[in-house]
Amino acid sequence: MLLTVIAFVVALGVLIAVHEYGHYRVAVACGVKVERFSVGFGKALLRWTPKRQHPGQSTEFVIGAFPLGGYVKMLDEREGPVAPEERHRAFNTQPLRSRAAIVAAGPIANLLLAVVLYTAVNWIGVLEPVAKLARPVAASLAEAAGLRGGEHITQAGFDGDLSPVQSFEDLRWRMTRGALDGHDLTLEIAGEGGQAARKVVLPLSRLETRDADPQMFRKIGVLAPLTRPEIGEVMAGSAAERSGLRNGDVVRTIGTTAIVDGQQLREVIRASVDGDQPRTQAWQLVRGGQPLTLDVKPEVREEGGAKVGRIGAFVGTAPEMVTVRQGVVDGVWRGVVRTWEVSALTVRMMAKMVIGEVSLKNLSGPLTIADYAGKSASLGFTQYLVFLALISVSLGVLNLMPLPVLDGGHLMYYLWEGLTGKSVSDAWMERLQRGGVALLLVMMSVALFNDVTRLFG
Repeated sequence: MLLTVIAFVVALGVLIAVHEYGHYRVAVACGVKVERFSVGFGKALLRWTPKRQHPGQSTEFVIGAFPLGGYVKMLDEREGPVAPEERHRAFNTQPLRSRAAIVAAGPIANLLLAVVLYTAVNWIGVLEPVAKLARPVAASLAEAAGLRGGEHITQAGFDGDLSPVQSFEDLRWRMTRGALDGHDLTLEIAGEGGQAARKVVLPLSRLETRDADPQMFRKIGVLAPLTRPEIGEVMAGSAAERSGLRNGDVVRTIGTTAIVDGQQLREVIRASVDGDQPRTQAWQLVRGGQPLTLDVKPEVREEGGAKVGRIGAFVGTAPEMVTVRQGVVDGVWRGVVRTWEVSALTVRMMAKMVIGEVSLKNLSGPLTIADYAGKSASLGFTQYLVFLALISVSLGVLNLMPLPVLDGGHLMYYLWEGLTGKSVSDAWMERLQRGGVALLLVMMSVALFNDVTRLFG
C-alpha cells in the first residue's frame, strides 16, 4: 500500500511538473511575466522565490497539498490590473502565435517526456518474455488460424509490412492495435527442425470488441507466453495435496488432452467441473524422470458468476525471458515511434468513445492509475518508467482535446481568432467554460465509477 501511494504521488508530481514547466518555459521565452508556478492545489506545503531568475521575472514556486493538478499564473489584464510599464509582459497582450505556443507547450512537454522515458527504457533494457505462444484458447481466432501452442513469432505486421517482434509484450501491443483498429495481423513463425518459416494471419478485423480488456485477448486466443506445464508450490490441505501432486511434477496429459504449456494446464483445470461438481480426471505426469498417473479432483470455486476448478497450487513455470535493449540512435527513434503509436491509438480510442464504437469502461481515473503505479513500481524501475511514459502520453493527448477548460479548448479559441480576426466574446467564453466543466465532471465521474468497479467489483 505504501509503495502504491509513493509511486502514485511521484508519478503525478513528475507529470504535472513537466506539463506546467512547458507552459512556464515558453511563456518566459515569449516575454510573459509568470507570477506563480504551482504543482498541486490547496494549502502550500512549500514555497520559494529563487534569487536568480530570467530578466523581468519574479516567479513564486509552490508545492500544494493536493497533487491532482497544477497551474502557471501569468500576468493578465483579464485577471487584475496591470501597471502600464508591464503591459507588454501580460499574456493577453501577446500576439496570437505566442499565446498559442504557450498553451500548446504543456501537452507537448508531456509528449516529449514520453519520448525521453521510452528512449531511456530502450537504452537501459527491459526483461520481457520471449514471443513464444502458449496453447490458444479453444474456439478463438488464434486456434482457427491454425496456432497450436509453442510457436515462436519472429515478425509481425499489418498489410504485409512485417517487422521483428522483440518480445511477447511487443506482440501483445501489436495485437491490441490490430484489434482496436480492425486490422488483420500477419505473424511469421520460426521454422523448426530445418523447416522454413511460415506465415499465419490473425483475422483481428473479425473481432467485435469495444473494450481493451482481458476478454479481448481471450477472443483473440493469445493470453500468455509459453511456459513449462509444471506444478509449483502446493498449498497445505489443498486439492493438489490430497490428490498426491508435488512441487516439480510435469503434466503431460489430463484425460485424453495433451498438455503443451502452463497456460493450457490452467485452462484445463478451470474447466474441470460439471455444473457445481468437480470432475476427477487421470493426470499423466513425469516426476523425477519417471512417468506417473494420478487421479486429480479439483475444488470448485465461483469466479465472475461462473464455476471453475482450482487445485490450490502454483501452475506453470516462469517463461523464457529476453532482454530487449536498443542502441543510441535506434533507441531514440523507437522512443519517438512508440510515443506516436500510443498517442494515435489514444486519439482513436477517444474518438470511438464519442461515437459509441468503444465502451466508456475504457476510461480510467486516479484509483486505477494509483493501482498501476504501485504494480509497475513493484516490477522494477524500467516497468515504472514505461508506466510513466504511458500516463504522460495520455495526459498530453487529453489536454489537447477541444474541451474549453483544457489546453485544446483554448487552442480552438485561438483558431477561431486566427480565422475570423476577432477573439471569442466573453459571453460565449463563459458559456463554453461552463459546458466544458460539466462535460469534464461527467468524464471524471464515469472514470471514478470504472475505477471502483474494477478494483472493488
